[in-house]
Amino acid sequence: MSNSFRDLKIWQKGYELLTKIYRVTSKYPSEEKYGLATDTKRSANSIIANIAESHGRYFFKDKIRVLYISRGEIEELRSHLSVAFGQRYLKKEGFEFLDKEYEGLGVGLNFYIRELEKQYSSS
Repeated sequence: MSNSFRDLKIWQKGYELLTKIYRVTSKYPSEEKYGLATDTKRSANSIIANIAESHGRYFFKDKIRVLYISRGEIEELRSHLSVAFGQRYLKKEGFEFLDKEYEGLGVGLNFYIRELEKQYSSS
């Protein structure tokens, strides 16, 4: 177990992607400032916030429960990206890159959850 949530590779990857989301959404039309742009940033922030929160939880089942929320946020974010692509706020390459990266983050999160479940079952 790492000392800080910032040491978790899954949080680091989520943070790296969050910075990309902030850059991308800053280019959305001004009418999306309080709509899709905000929703997208909130989802991206929630992903890493829940990973951090999970790290601070004491019981394995509680940690895993919070990570499931983060997993749902990944899917929500991918939905926001699909809408942005459909509205032509994102180019195909940018959409495909971010969608694939968040899909990979979900795979990493699933792996982390499984590792925690193994630790729980052996304790």
